[in-house]
Amino acid sequence: MKLKTLIPLMFAIVLLSACGGVDPNSPQGQRQAIFKQMLKVSEELGGMLRGRIAFKEQRFIEGAAQLDQLSRTPWQHFPQVKEEGGETRAKDEVWQRQARFQQLAREMEVSTAALVAATTISPLHRADLVAPMQRVEDGCKACHEEFRAF
Repeated sequence: MKLKTLIPLMFAIVLLSACGGVDPNSPQGQRQAIFKQMLKVSEELGGMLRGRIAFKEQRFIEGAAQLDQLSRTPWQHFPQVKEEGGETRAKDEVWQRQARFQQLAREMEVSTAALVAATTISPLHRADLVAPMQRVEDGCKACHEEFRAF
């Protein structure tokens, strides 16, 4: 390659490598990190109930508590108006229909609290956890269908 071609190409590569990625300290970056943690924990709990991974009672109890705690935190990172710049999978309706968005957020918190309550019944049986976990998953799905751009 000639030097005249190589220099602009290298410059473009450097510029592109600096792009992409969300500032982890921004509201968007913080809520994305929380949602990723929620997904990870939810997948583990669902996997235990569906037999994809071994059911470990104590880990399920801890995971349900962690999911409940996480479910209360991402909403504070949705500012009242949509932040400029950055790629987001949130539809504009998040900011246009705040009352409905907040309603679904509260419903999610109620469903994760119910899951935690289900883990306090002794002895703990997987079958007793399926319905509360399904309500959590349904809550995620409902919000995604209304407010997430796929």
